Amino acid sequence: MESSHPGGLTATMRNFSRNRMGMVGLAMLLLAIALAVFAPVIAPYDPAKPPRATIMDIYLPPSAEHPFGTDDAGQDVLTNFLYGARVSLMVGFFASFIAVAIGGVMGLSAGFIGGRTDNILMRFTDIMLVIPDLPLAVVIVALTKPSLWVIVLVIGLLGWTSTARLIRSQTLSVKQRRFVTRARAVGAGNFYIIRRHILPLVLPLLVVNTVLVISLAILNESTLSFLGLGDPTAPSWGQMLNFAFTRGAMSAGGWWALLAPGIGIVWVVLACTLIGQGLEQVLNPRLASHNLSSTKQMILRPPRTQSQHAPQAPDQA
Repeated sequence: MESSHPGGLTATMRNFSRNRMGMVGLAMLLLAIALAVFAPVIAPYDPAKPPRATIMDIYLPPSAEHPFGTDDAGQDVLTNFLYGARVSLMVGFFASFIAVAIGGVMGLSAGFIGGRTDNILMRFTDIMLVIPDLPLAVVIVALTKPSLWVIVLVIGLLGWTSTARLIRSQTLSVKQRRFVTRARAVGAGNFYIIRRHILPLVLPLLVVNTVLVISLAILNESTLSFLGLGDPTAPSWGQMLNFAFTRGAMSAGGWWALLAPGIGIVWVVLACTLIGQGLEQVLNPRLASHNLSSTKQMILRPPRTQSQHAPQAPDQA
């Protein structure tokens, strides 16, 4: 009998724990989250305290007093890096949740209801797909008051299209399964079918997509901040790059002011990518092996002898 729950959450996590690439990405992401959460404990200085810097404190190289050096204002780069991780990760997580929630609802509705609803929702999705996300986000943020929550809403409201197309395709596939037909035959309602049969099979794909959208949201926030459209009261990694680039860090030899936030962005994006690929391999085992996989071995059969090819003569009496 076909089941609507081929693997539970426990089995999925057990299989994911055996995926080396996914566990490396998870460790990298947890490290970044831990640095952001414990920033007040780890940071050597208080970022809210106004610095009393002289010209001799500008762009100091890394030392025991300032492990990551100082910036153009004489502030400790390590302190700004740790507190900037809070802003970048918060924007990435909140914006991705908004995008995935909108895309998930749109995809489920279009795939399950079908007909005219599917046509209307997908045509609207196609229109949003044609419009470039980043230029539109730059225009919207530039026309409004730059703030952290405006950036979160803009990134979330513009990043749901790929999720909607993906969830719609999966919903159309699951809706044709026999257990859904049986549930309809015994009188189950649409909400019950979605909650008990379709959503459990769509949710793993939604989780994988969420992890990947987090990395895209962090990149978009960093780009907006690098262009000078970030919240000036909430310094992020992108804003650190913007300040270092526009205030002559490289010409002054202060490469460390660019290196720390750049590594932070690459670190989190790479972590989310590894987690997404690891989850995809766990939830879709066919990706782990294919017809060109080196794990498959071809066994050479021994040649048959001539006596084996010749038909045996009947026994003579």
